[in-house]
Amino acid sequence: MDTRDDLLIAAPHRELLDQVLDKWSLAVLSELCERPCRFNEVRRAIPQVTQKSLTATLRRLERNGVIEREVVSTRPVAIKYRITPLGKSLRPPVDVLLAWAAHNMPAITRAREAFDVRNEATL
Repeated sequence: MDTRDDLLIAAPHRELLDQVLDKWSLAVLSELCERPCRFNEVRRAIPQVTQKSLTATLRRLERNGVIEREVVSTRPVAIKYRITPLGKSLRPPVDVLLAWAAHNMPAITRAREAFDVRNEATL
């Protein structure tokens, strides 16, 4: 039988999920699933991300073993990022979450609108 404690997400798991499922991480992983990319290629593919946010995202993903960083000996030296096998294993559960979101978006939109109407009346 499940207890309430079994349903709580432990702090290390919550931290990991926060780090690999945020909007920039998902965009980076989506890009790197296609092919290895240099930093500027990733930045061009996700124009909304700032250089600082992209750098922080890449570092978090690398620290978690989801991507790897390779120094390419060119002039000037370049950095190339690629997804690891561990990172590729994230694809199926993320695809399930994205499918859930797409399937339920109309209901979520209706719930948001109803919530906003109820809360406008209390302002």
